Amino acid sequence: MRIGIFTDSYFPQVSGVATSIQTLKEELEAHGHEVVIFTTTDPKADKYEPGIVRFASIPFFSFKDRRVAFRGMLTALKKSKELRLDLVHTHTEFSLGLTGKYVARQLGIPCVHTYHTMYEDYLHYVAKGKVLRPSHVKVVSKYFCNQTAGVIAPSEKAKNKLLFYGVKQDIRVIPTGVNLEKLRAPSTRNIREELAIEEDELVLLSLSRLAHEKNIEAILKAFPTVLGEYPTAKLIVVGDGPIRSELEQLSEALNIAPSVRFTGEVHVDEVNAYYQASDLYVNASTSESQGLTYIEAIAAGTNIVAKSSPYTDMLIYSGKLGKTYRYDEELGQTVLDYLKNRDAQKSNPIDRKNLLQSISSTVFGEEVLKYYREAMQSYQLEKPVEPKYYRKSVRRG
Repeated sequence: MRIGIFTDSYFPQVSGVATSIQTLKEELEAHGHEVVIFTTTDPKADKYEPGIVRFASIPFFSFKDRRVAFRGMLTALKKSKELRLDLVHTHTEFSLGLTGKYVARQLGIPCVHTYHTMYEDYLHYVAKGKVLRPSHVKVVSKYFCNQTAGVIAPSEKAKNKLLFYGVKQDIRVIPTGVNLEKLRAPSTRNIREELAIEEDELVLLSLSRLAHEKNIEAILKAFPTVLGEYPTAKLIVVGDGPIRSELEQLSEALNIAPSVRFTGEVHVDEVNAYYQASDLYVNASTSESQGLTYIEAIAAGTNIVAKSSPYTDMLIYSGKLGKTYRYDEELGQTVLDYLKNRDAQKSNPIDRKNLLQSISSTVFGEEVLKYYREAMQSYQLEKPVEPKYYRKSVRRG
């Protein structure tokens, strides 16, 4: 099968979407399929990238580390004809998502879509939330998803949101998997030594883009409570973003700066070193459609404290892999409660093994492939015609 993945976000941009697409690409290729990624230009991208086609783009409003393509639709169609694509898989509802749908329609092939982002949490990036409203998100999401051959949602939360928007197209929940081997492999780096942290000191980890929707402020404000019981504890904040300086100033104001390490952005292949160097992964975000970092942490052997949601409650309950809380004011005490009882709450090795298997990249790839085949079969039943480029080549012959 020849698959074209259309996305506005891909490496060297660091995001959950980029990581998810890379994981999917690797799994599809491991099964013998051909994958080409159609994405935006990026100043940091390598000059030669086999299997990647980039289109002229500009930064997205105040979300400067994300980009949107502003041309290339006909070029994408020409390239897709040359590649003889069998299926298009879009990962954005905007520029290259629209291009992917156009390509699929012109070639007479199915377009499957993954709905990654809970956009209502990001409206402040466009004119400080004064132009776009949740009602606009509803209309765009509903229209885009209903014009596809099928929709993949990374969680029940995302699926329920789409149903609320009025999406009638088939929606399949397929959580993004993680490469267990990469995350469990012992790191060659000693993060504690690099960050001047003693081996016997408690380490909490935050790993995400540094932006308001990630709610890292709540973690910083909760950390003094942890320091009250563990005076030598350290908090590692991994990531970069528009509010880094604001967070650094907050740590100063809270008098916790000596105990906090801001590392900046790290390469995706190095995150396992940070998980493995930490005692607990803490996430206060409410904007996640799935929360890829949750399962990355668990796969790397680090339990989590996260805001309560149907997904995180299920994930943690499955193998006693941490603890959830409801309100930001409870975060610090929740961390302490977990630490106090962590020995008594150790997960059953069999439960942990079963959970890890269910969130593996292998299962993820197999489930997506299964959905591709179902979408292609349904598409052909609904529109039993040959792709346009096949008909054209036959007429020329």
